[in-house]
Amino acid sequence: MALIDFNTAVNAYKQAAGSIKSAAGGIKGPASAAGEGDEAFASMVTDSLKQAVQSGRQAEELSLKQISGEADLKDVVTAVANAENTLETVIAVRDKVLSAYQEILRMPI
Repeated sequence: MALIDFNTAVNAYKQAAGSIKSAAGGIKGPASAAGEGDEAFASMVTDSLKQAVQSGRQAEELSLKQISGEADLKDVVTAVANAENTLETVIAVRDKVLSAYQEILRMPI
């Protein structure tokens, strides 16, 4: 599994949002109002991805502890299931974002 640089992803989002703002120019309305929440959205995405990574790390740590006999198997299974659910959620969100992006690209200008 390739490591994801979350800061790069957030910076790419900010750059895209900035491009959209500059393309909108002086237009007032929903497009400019949406720009006000850019930082909040980027922060939410960053926090969510950090929580997903932490969930995976916790599962790995408990797995290693169980191998050495320091953790209960029930706790390991619960942590691994939680990490799996988190990963499936991240993948589902990614797929929806890509689908929305492709839909936008297909829109006529």
